[in-house]
Amino acid sequence: MTEKTSSRLPDFPWDKLVPYKEKAAAHPDGIVDLSIGSPVDPVPQLIRTALAEAADAPAYPTTLGTSAARQAAVDWMDRRLGVAGIDPQRGVLPVIGTKELIMLLPTLLGVGAGDTVLIPDLAYPTYEAGAALARATSLPVVSPIGYDAGPVRIAYLNSPRNPSGEITSADELRQAVEWARANDVLLVSDECYAEFGWDSKPESVLHPDVCGGSHANLLAVHSLSKRSNLAGYRAGFVTGDEEVVAELLAVRKHAGLMVPAPIQAAMAVAFADDEHVEEQRARYVRRRAVLREALTAAGWEISLSEGGLYLWATHPSYDAYGSVAALAELGILVAPGSFYGAAGERHVRVALTGADERVDAAAKRLAG
Repeated sequence: MTEKTSSRLPDFPWDKLVPYKEKAAAHPDGIVDLSIGSPVDPVPQLIRTALAEAADAPAYPTTLGTSAARQAAVDWMDRRLGVAGIDPQRGVLPVIGTKELIMLLPTLLGVGAGDTVLIPDLAYPTYEAGAALARATSLPVVSPIGYDAGPVRIAYLNSPRNPSGEITSADELRQAVEWARANDVLLVSDECYAEFGWDSKPESVLHPDVCGGSHANLLAVHSLSKRSNLAGYRAGFVTGDEEVVAELLAVRKHAGLMVPAPIQAAMAVAFADDEHVEEQRARYVRRRAVLREALTAAGWEISLSEGGLYLWATHPSYDAYGSVAALAELGILVAPGSFYGAAGERHVRVALTGADERVDAAAKRLAG
């Protein structure tokens, strides 16, 4: 029998949470689900309006995307992240949510059997799955800097990092860029939480102070899922090395990987507006403070958690799944850190993406 593609992929981790979710859901006051990190707050009205007004879209969109969506992304990179000089015609490409891009990136770029992909030692599972789909070998590393055990095709960075919230310093980013260029590696920086730095400001790998003004060997990946509560829209973009962007465009055209025209209209409006992001930041700041205080008072230790939408927590009495079970008894569902690598075997990831009422309920239960 022909090998099933799914057999090469890691287990889908969320399936393992089902019994804990059932336990948490049995709480008399209902479940507080802080596991997946899916946005719960409304899509801003100006974005919904843009989507509706672009609904009459009978023609095929293009893989390259609309000039309005690309220009809005370029302007946002300049305004919010200090990255200037991106060519909106050649240096940026809309994608159908950045999970799709990360999963398919090795395959789209011809990475395959015998090739090595470096992923963070605590990592979003899709980095590993994307390498496996392409039949490449993925290796978890604390940092790609200094890796010299053999040739590497792609190395991933993620800052602020999912799950730990760690923010990579500009100096560390510079060293990673120098390493990638010295070894002819494509360095892919997943920056989907770039607007959610709490203890310090995240830097883009494309910032001129990091990359020296050249985007060679570099890609940055950005998403509207968290920034603008658009996880349901599947909207993001990739930018950086123009030769790599051109190759992605050439292959994606054949695959019909096109962002729907109404979604692109919504993207353009979302990236052009900062007010709704500040409102969302304020919501997460409040929830972060409530959960951090409640967990700490209940004997949990919070480490890293400098940015992003998660608290990285440990309890001296439990490993990862023991912590999940203990919190499920209180009707609180979180993700075990072991989902993200061996380095997370004593941690849990607590998402800030619960409604205010549910976050307050979690705090009350922890206090009890």
